[in-house]
Amino acid sequence: MLEKLAALKQSFDADLAEARSGQQLSLLRDRYLGRKGGRLTLLMKGLKSVAVADRKEVGRSLNQFKARIETAMETARQRIESESIRQESARVTLDLTLPGKRRALGHLHPLTRVRRDIEEIFYSIGYSVADGPEIETTYYNFEALNIPQDHPARDQGDTFYLSESLLLRTHTSPVQIRTMERMRPPLRIICPGTVYRRDTPDATHSPVFQQVEGLAVDEHLTFRDFKGTMEYFLKAFYSEGTRVRFRPSYFGFTEPSAEVDISCTFCSGDGCRVCKRTGWIEVLGAGMVDPEVFRHVGIDSERYTGFAFGVGIERFAMIKYGVDNIQHFYQNDLRFLRQF
Repeated sequence: MLEKLAALKQSFDADLAEARSGQQLSLLRDRYLGRKGGRLTLLMKGLKSVAVADRKEVGRSLNQFKARIETAMETARQRIESESIRQESARVTLDLTLPGKRRALGHLHPLTRVRRDIEEIFYSIGYSVADGPEIETTYYNFEALNIPQDHPARDQGDTFYLSESLLLRTHTSPVQIRTMERMRPPLRIICPGTVYRRDTPDATHSPVFQQVEGLAVDEHLTFRDFKGTMEYFLKAFYSEGTRVRFRPSYFGFTEPSAEVDISCTFCSGDGCRVCKRTGWIEVLGAGMVDPEVFRHVGIDSERYTGFAFGVGIERFAMIKYGVDNIQHFYQNDLRFLRQF
């Protein structure tokens, strides 16, 4: 048995020296250690025919040789892998002077950029950001804002009702009411957020869109303060050369009320298709807070006055970036989004 083992060792060493690949090593393992036909395996199965006096020594020699095969095979595997890597590296020429491959980086959605721009402008003049729920009660969405029961905005054709008293907010003005209930003047806040209305989607309408509404309440605030704030905001957002005009209007929660226009950014006020040849584009509605709104939140309208305004983020983005269809902002088309 020991003579056969010595011959097997010489045979293994010769075969191992000839192995040049992982596949050859795998075949070599099967040849010597295979469960059924491995040469060492067969030799170990014949151990029972060895004399009892010699069986312990022969068994130890067989186990030692098996361990040597395992160690030699692992060493050979590492050597073959290292040699393969070295040869592959030698074939590849690395030019360290070539520029690296730049990975495409994501960026902010245009509506997010516009919203942040608006927030930064109002931050700079002392306003803070307030937030509130998107599911609102009819009280905060309508009654507290002086919108009566028979107002068209309360129709089911315009509003998403969840129940008789709950709805998806149609504007972010309820945040103003909640803030005035919680805090006392002076107040200067903006309320950005998503709002919902039953609009048929087209180039200028969407049932889901974003607003930024603002509120300032203090002693001795006048319409002049309101006009100055709006002019500063619009010039800071568009350009210093932007002209601003105010037109009388009506809103249930402000009195007096105004719609605010800017000179057309596409034709510089000369008149074009976008501004319908008028030279002006409407951008927001606003006005002085109606005393009835102050009554609902317990603020003395004889002592305090205030103004409120509302901005459509999509409308501002369309004007700023020259986009002619509001639906582009919500279709997730990378060809469109990569332009910003």
